[in-house]
Amino acid sequence: MRTFDYDAAFVRNLGWVTALEQAQLRRKRIAIAGMGGVGGVHLTTLARLGIGAFNIADFDSFDLANFNRQAGATMSSLGRPKVDVLAELALDINPELDIRRFPKGVSDANLDKFLDGVDLYVDGLDFFSFAARRATFAACHRLGIPAVTAAPLGMGTAVLTFIPDGMSFEEYFCLEGCDEEEMAIRFLLGLSPGMLQRGYLADPSRVDLSEQRGPSTIAACQLCAGVTATEALKLLLGRGKVLAAPRGYQFDAYRNSFIKTWRPGGNRNPLQRLGLWLARKQLRRMKGSGVGRG
Repeated sequence: MRTFDYDAAFVRNLGWVTALEQAQLRRKRIAIAGMGGVGGVHLTTLARLGIGAFNIADFDSFDLANFNRQAGATMSSLGRPKVDVLAELALDINPELDIRRFPKGVSDANLDKFLDGVDLYVDGLDFFSFAARRATFAACHRLGIPAVTAAPLGMGTAVLTFIPDGMSFEEYFCLEGCDEEEMAIRFLLGLSPGMLQRGYLADPSRVDLSEQRGPSTIAACQLCAGVTATEALKLLLGRGKVLAAPRGYQFDAYRNSFIKTWRPGGNRNPLQRLGLWLARKQLRRMKGSGVGRG
């Protein structure tokens, strides 16, 4: 049986990165909370980029509803903890990885340990995990750790990067004092001010923010992983332009569209406030007509 050799395994990265840069990536540690739709494919993609160490967190196990989009969701993994299945997949790519597992997910009690020694945080939490997401981004801001969130929307992705000396997650999304439904609206509109995905939703009844339910695609999750790996490379190596919040971008493969977004003040921006008002109005209309109640 052939033995693993890091340089041989990642030699085809060279050219887009130098040998010195690849050695730098090998010494980096990335934390990923959530091993589901985007988190799992983030891990395997970043492992193939040659990142040498990870902290990964998830309390959930695989079931059939995960099969359409989640890396690691197979018949053989049904009922198994996601954090273990994904760790095994990543170690099968690079047996030399240093992976620290957090099988209870992230919480106020373990965030400092989860982010200890981390060079970058990548968001893989479920869309509706607002408490955990707010706490994690707040800890990153406090500890000076850059953080990337790439949301799978329709058949595309919307990307926001938060850097230590820039706008914080909370300053951008303005979630303080909101109920769960309002947080969902603000998070969605904050991520994708252009809402490129809205025009081709085939069955609106599959979306219900109050029940924390919505459709997803593997196409979007794969795109999230590609753009996040690129943002990670730029942040970790200190080269290439990074669009940090309140700037972001959205790419939608279905519509063949790419837009850059700029929302000074985040969700306090007048354009955002108008968009939020329209979104709330549309949600009330959907509820009144029974759409979105499954």
